Amino acid sequence: MYRRFGAQVTVIEKSARFLPREDEDVARAVRGILETEGIEVLTGLAIESVDKRNDGIVVKLTGREIEGSDLLVATGRVPNTGDLGLDVAGVVTDARGYIEVGDDLQTNVSGIWAMGDCNGRGAFTHTAYNDFEIVAANLLDGETRRVSERILGYALFIDPPLGRVGMTQTQAEKSGRKLMIGTRPMIRVGRAVEKSETQGFMKVIADADTQQILGAAILGTGGDEAIHSILNLMNAGAPWTTLSWAVPIHPTVSELLPTLVDSMK
Repeated sequence: MYRRFGAQVTVIEKSARFLPREDEDVARAVRGILETEGIEVLTGLAIESVDKRNDGIVVKLTGREIEGSDLLVATGRVPNTGDLGLDVAGVVTDARGYIEVGDDLQTNVSGIWAMGDCNGRGAFTHTAYNDFEIVAANLLDGETRRVSERILGYALFIDPPLGRVGMTQTQAEKSGRKLMIGTRPMIRVGRAVEKSETQGFMKVIADADTQQILGAAILGTGGDEAIHSILNLMNAGAPWTTLSWAVPIHPTVSELLPTLVDSMK
């Protein structure tokens, strides 16, 4: 919510945790970056009412009011499937309206596939296009590609951005694997220092027994691009030790990835 005076912003999050799908250290760092920019973050609060006051908007919380010029309400998304006649075709949807699909993106009705936002399997532009690639390869090229083979990456486009791929540390720990984890603050990344953008850190998680990378996060300048070095390595099925011997270009953010994995414990 934009406040009328000083162009300040307040973020109100109903969840008790900020960015609950991310690791706590990542969420805490992102929150710190936003607060450095003058953005107030309030968590675990429910909005009781919204009213007009003069030429502004007043949001009433438990024990507090916030006055601003504009209010953006993020309520989530629902698939636009209500008027497709899916019930007539016998295509099954879940309680939220998403079309249920198998690992090959085919619905319960033979010959009908569902791609993109309507199937609830990603809701990103890049995953929607990959849905098309999977269906086209299976239908036209005789392949047997599956959604479960996809390694999901995404970015949170704040400044600096967060690049993410695979499991979080929390998810990896819950899997029961023995883990190796490496971290490096962006203050120790030469390119970040040169640009005077040293907020954030890098983190990579790997299976200690198989040496396979399970996931990674790069919160910092160029993080949305540098994360692809790890994403591609994961797609290739190569162990983290492969990255250890890479010779990246200097000076870049990616050049510190070999150093990052060599710090794993």
